[in-house]
Amino acid sequence: MELTLEVITVPVTDLDRAKKFYEEGCGFKVDLDQEVAPGIRVIQLTPVGSRCSITLTSGQPDNPGQPKMAPGSLSGLQLCVTDLAAARAALLERSVEVGEIQRVGANGWEDGAGGEWNSFLFFKDPDGNGWAIQEAPAPLSQR
Repeated sequence: MELTLEVITVPVTDLDRAKKFYEEGCGFKVDLDQEVAPGIRVIQLTPVGSRCSITLTSGQPDNPGQPKMAPGSLSGLQLCVTDLAAARAALLERSVEVGEIQRVGANGWEDGAGGEWNSFLFFKDPDGNGWAIQEAPAPLSQR
């Protein structure tokens, strides 16, 4: 059985504010923004080059047995790039508040780039959902 992770729901309070942040601030492509049923709006965005999208929704009922996440409660979402310094500069240019480049060291998180797969940036969306960007040694298509 092949399972593919294709969409992650990001809990937000204001769909238009979140759409603007992800589209204009992060550079995600808007795939869909429409009312899919009376009172249910879905916005789907995809990071450039990604095989997985995010969705922002309002009015949608809970999934059976799964309560909705509170806005800002999602953390650990991780993107990968091959040039972390360039990604940081692009986000800052788009007014996204992003931290310094860090690595995991002997005492936890330390400032500065690390070795292969050990350089990260962190930022939050307007609701406080947490994201990481990790530097990868090669584009996804070459790994």
